[in-house]
Amino acid sequence: MRESFRKGNEMEGNEMGLSRRNFLRGAGLAAIGAAAATSLGGCASSDSSADWMPSKWDFETDVLVIGYGGAGLWAAVTAKDEGNSDVLVLEKAPSRGGGNSSINMGEYTWVDDVDGAVKYITGFTKGHTPEEIARAWAEECYNNMDYCDHWGVKTEKKKGTNASGGTSSCEYPWIDGAEAMHVCSFGDATKGGNEGWHTLDQARADLGIEVKFSCHDETLIQNPETKEIVGAYTYIGDDGTQYAIKARKGVIMTIGGFEFNDELKNTYCKCYPMNGFYGWPFNTGDGIKMVQDVGAQLWHMNNVIGSYNAWFKDFEWKYAFTLTPQANNYVMVDRLGNRWIAESTFLSPHVGVHEFEKFNDEKLCDFERIPTWVILDQNVIDAGPLGATAGGTLNTPGGSTTIGMTLSDIPAECGQYPGWSEDNSAEIQKGWILKADTIDELIKKMAEVDEVPDAEAVKATIEKYNGYCAAGSDPDFQRTETTLAPVSTPPYYAYPLYPGGCSTLGGPKKDVNAQVLDLDDKPIGRLYAAGCFGNMASHTYGISGGNNAENMVWGRIAARSASANKPWDEK
Repeated sequence: MRESFRKGNEMEGNEMGLSRRNFLRGAGLAAIGAAAATSLGGCASSDSSADWMPSKWDFETDVLVIGYGGAGLWAAVTAKDEGNSDVLVLEKAPSRGGGNSSINMGEYTWVDDVDGAVKYITGFTKGHTPEEIARAWAEECYNNMDYCDHWGVKTEKKKGTNASGGTSSCEYPWIDGAEAMHVCSFGDATKGGNEGWHTLDQARADLGIEVKFSCHDETLIQNPETKEIVGAYTYIGDDGTQYAIKARKGVIMTIGGFEFNDELKNTYCKCYPMNGFYGWPFNTGDGIKMVQDVGAQLWHMNNVIGSYNAWFKDFEWKYAFTLTPQANNYVMVDRLGNRWIAESTFLSPHVGVHEFEKFNDEKLCDFERIPTWVILDQNVIDAGPLGATAGGTLNTPGGSTTIGMTLSDIPAECGQYPGWSEDNSAEIQKGWILKADTIDELIKKMAEVDEVPDAEAVKATIEKYNGYCAAGSDPDFQRTETTLAPVSTPPYYAYPLYPGGCSTLGGPKKDVNAQVLDLDDKPIGRLYAAGCFGNMASHTYGISGGNNAENMVWGRIAARSASANKPWDEK
């Protein structure tokens, strides 16, 4: 128990901690089951002759988990450990799993004051997240550090996030209740989320929980009378066989976001094209249609966690890259050729995306900052690799960590990039980093990639900026004097930046039991969701470490709720 970290919620009915986990093994789990039973509206027929029922079941389990990222992992081990349920997990990737949870910064949220956390969440979500959802999240989040201890995951409370340089533990520290929010490391703080993922994955293996990889094109099996979910169909690999999986107690959908589905992003996101997602390339929003087909309501579809990243229209490497110039001889310009930010500013990787929502009605009838072009000179190329080399090391204001698809243990078949070249030559040769002897020539090459500003406007901006460098002062954006370095040494280079980051957050709406709701806000029997597939965060992303916390909190809640159901095929 980590009582030394806690303010101790002593209010009546709010005594939590590991005792909560022990309680849920018995009477508490039964209570959830009773509540779940009232929402089922009847039992599925066990008559195998029903025309909607598969003629045979290829696999059977108590709890079926679809998606093996962080939320799927937490749901699986909790259903087995606390719910004493048989569990089967389906994963789209050909091996490993892990999703964004294993390649992000490895921070999760812990709260030491439930009421304070509820105030903060309802404060930044502006009424878009119901208070009862915020409270259910906060009550379970209070146990996050203890659960890491339980599973042997290294964890420690941090002074603040990597992105803030350790100065803040949430995105909006001035909102009432922010002092209740804390961030902790999920594994070794220098190794991102990868180490914590592998520790918990080993626990899953030790529990004997099977993961089937290369699963795709799932559809849910729904009783047409009671509307409850009794299983799912899936394809495994490329043999063209559709397999029927019976889920006796429930199906938990932890299928992630839709970062790599352009149609969904362009339909729902606040600005587009939103190509700057660096994460798990298997997140293509497959679950959205699955739940819509069974009558689910969607929520928070326009919300994302992100800032900006470089993206290169490379079909082999579909994801974006976080690039960090190691010399200061560069500017960032919008589609009009204007600077719009002090380039040395480290935008929040969680909410920096908002800066790209500026729409220009006067000249473009489009988003003014998409793409934003980084224009640099030879000094930046000579200073070192722009991207993460093999191993995925990324420097942040809070120190170095490992992040992204260059992690050494990501198999090639899962999309690993072998690492950015030390001298940037490989990426220049690929055409990712454009190169030219003059700005005019560079603009022509940029135009072959995406929308570009006028060459004269860019040259005027660079000339003005170089003058600021000579004067040692940037009156337009207050770029610090130590980072003012001229763009004047040819050849010149460029690459585009797009909004995006870790993940989208939209998906099915859920209740306090993590049960998916229909269009009338009624639970769909035996169907649950967790993680970024219907994230609780709305309006903006205000909870640092919130994605991992979402996995932990709703993964556990969904697992308990599903495990408490009586098997639908019980005679």
